[in-house]
Amino acid sequence: GVGRARHVTALEGVSFSLEAGDRLGLVGANGAGKTTLLKVLYGIYEPTNGTVAIDGRVDALFNIALGFRTEATGRRNIELRGLINGWTPDEIRARMDDIIEFSELGDFIDLPFKSYSQGMAARLAFSIATSFEPEILLMDEWIGAGDPKFQDKARRRMNEMAEKAGIIVLASHNHALLQKTCNKILELEEARVKTFSGAEEWFGKQADTAPAKPVRASC
Repeated sequence: GVGRARHVTALEGVSFSLEAGDRLGLVGANGAGKTTLLKVLYGIYEPTNGTVAIDGRVDALFNIALGFRTEATGRRNIELRGLINGWTPDEIRARMDDIIEFSELGDFIDLPFKSYSQGMAARLAFSIATSFEPEILLMDEWIGAGDPKFQDKARRRMNEMAEKAGIIVLASHNHALLQKTCNKILELEEARVKTFSGAEEWFGKQADTAPAKPVRASC
């Protein structure tokens, strides 16, 4: 009828815990609940049942433009994101050169954010988020985009973060990226946990259940 609200259960009975140094890969088909789970962890969505307990500073990279002012320059956006994350102007200035260098934006840093390509915006967003040292970093698919050289740099940066007792949660369809980055895997299927296991164990099972390649002979 008119005015009737529709409710969709995006997550149900999802339970897991992570410890310092964990790098969790979220996998599952589109619509399984990966992005919803990230948003619950970040505090965008409140769970209607259950609780979320988080101990540490959290930053998130969900979509590239989130939290950026499109009219402002890249440099100004670094300052704004730093202030939002609780850093002082002096602390931001101390990190500015490293952020710009890591982002590989060069002179583009003083152009408006809206003029950036998707890859440039992604590099800047990642550089800022990881330079302001969140203890817990939540990331969606797009960090796997871009050129392989920057992906390698990003992966090294994420590993360094995790070694400093940080936690990373990365939702991706890119299994090669997850296999290189994560030590745990949470597989969602239709809003529920299908598997929560060590990454080696999970990828081992995927290999075991992969269809055999056809053997062809010619004579």
